[in-house]
Amino acid sequence: MLAELSIRNFAIIDELTVSFTEGLTVLTGETGAGKSIIIDAVQLLCGARGSSEFIRHGTKKAELEGMFSLNSTSHSSYKKLEELGIPTDEESIILRRELNANGKSTCRINGKLVTIAVLREVGSTLVDIHGQHESQELMDERSHINLLDQFASKQFVDAKDAYSQVYEAYNRTKKRLKGLQMDDQEMTHRMDLYRFQLNEIEEAELISGEEETLSAERTEMQNYSKIVDKLQTSSQALTAESGAMDYLGVVLHALQDIQSVNTTYGKISEEFANAYFILEDVQSQIQNQLDSMEFDEQRVQYVEDRLALLQTLKRKYGQTVDEVIAYGEKIKRQLDQLTNRDQEIEESERKLAQIEQDLQLEADELSTIRKQTAEELSTRIMEQLSALYMDRAIMDVRVEELSHFTENGKNHVVFYIATNVGEPLKPLTKVASGGELSRVMLALKSIFSKHQEITSIIFDEVDTGVSGRVAQAIAEKIGQIAKDSQVLVITHLPAVAALADSHLRIEKHVEADRTKTKIQELSLEERTEELSRMMAGEEISEITLHHAAELLAQAQTKK
Repeated sequence: MLAELSIRNFAIIDELTVSFTEGLTVLTGETGAGKSIIIDAVQLLCGARGSSEFIRHGTKKAELEGMFSLNSTSHSSYKKLEELGIPTDEESIILRRELNANGKSTCRINGKLVTIAVLREVGSTLVDIHGQHESQELMDERSHINLLDQFASKQFVDAKDAYSQVYEAYNRTKKRLKGLQMDDQEMTHRMDLYRFQLNEIEEAELISGEEETLSAERTEMQNYSKIVDKLQTSSQALTAESGAMDYLGVVLHALQDIQSVNTTYGKISEEFANAYFILEDVQSQIQNQLDSMEFDEQRVQYVEDRLALLQTLKRKYGQTVDEVIAYGEKIKRQLDQLTNRDQEIEESERKLAQIEQDLQLEADELSTIRKQTAEELSTRIMEQLSALYMDRAIMDVRVEELSHFTENGKNHVVFYIATNVGEPLKPLTKVASGGELSRVMLALKSIFSKHQEITSIIFDEVDTGVSGRVAQAIAEKIGQIAKDSQVLVITHLPAVAALADSHLRIEKHVEADRTKTKIQELSLEERTEELSRMMAGEEISEITLHHAAELLAQAQTKK
């Protein structure tokens, strides 16, 4: 459940921390006091799209943090965190989000920096927020298949995974076949292009690492005169009469004459001798280099031409010579495929036909499970609607067959309903009123709350526009949902507020010329006054207080 929520510099809220309990928590207050702002904060905390408009005027960033308490480490949220490599705690999950004035967000889960997508993925396993606009989801028939699938069993989940794997292979093979089945003119054009490119690359006889070797050789040839001059200078300094080697030879003989006097002189003589012989070897190498050096104009031209060719090929086919070689190998394979296109097409068609057969079997399995699930869901929805004063309504979740494969199988799901006796079943999207849509969605929430692991369900003024016994029925239905999940409700209906296990009042006030929002948990006496206000407005009388107390007493009896 959502155990604690902290909000700072968000809309008209400067700083607010509120703790929540299990069961049903009701949030009430005047319009504009900030009730929906708190729901907005929870939505953003769970990965909803943010905006700098949410940041309180005069501040640089808004900060949101929520602590969710879970009673089982087997909860899907923990599994998701483990998959994402996020550290877990046995008792809680902490989500944090900062909205900056530049429009960027910083998101963390248990202290680890994550993307908004990851925050949304984890948040969806923790909170289900249902507002007035969520009922409009029922008006989009494309969403009906997802609603049905949510109610399906573990068997369906496994079947859907199996279908998805085959469907992915089906799409890959279909795409490859389409590439092979190009028209003759396009195929001829592509083959001519590949032959030209391959011929250009193969004629170059490229060697991996060749460019680096040639570049080093060119650098040496460009410095030919300088190298010869410096080598000659070095050789003369070492070998000329009265040169360095002559003087070093004098030192060598002098040290050798005293090396037998004691070990110290012997060691000095030996080390100098080693250095002398190394210099002799270096001098020999210098002379060999001078003897072997020859300026070859033809070689210079070859290196320049070769490097220019490599540069041209790199501009066309890759950033490096290795990439050009790899590109040549790639188009050679593609040319072979096009040359043997008929055989490739035949093989791909055979493979696609086999995959289609497998995919059809998987789709049939999905369809079978969906039809069984649809019957059960239809019955369960009608049971829930009966308690919401739609007892004469007939609901039929229909699973229709498609002629083509989709990511969801070969089914199209449509919710049909007849709300009046004697009327035929028609698509829900065509006949249901706003109040009926709200009750159908509430019926679905009642059903799904027992099948899903969502820790917190939030209803944002879903009771708007209803009254009388329907309002009472909605209140009781929300109360039933709260027995299986933590439920937070923003409401203007006294019947809903009376059922609360915890009642929070939200109000705003002006302090230092700024509007601030505060939240207060109400005592029993304060709840009576709040219910009275909700019934009669600002004019609270003994009669409204009596009615409020009676409503609270009745609610406690029903609980």
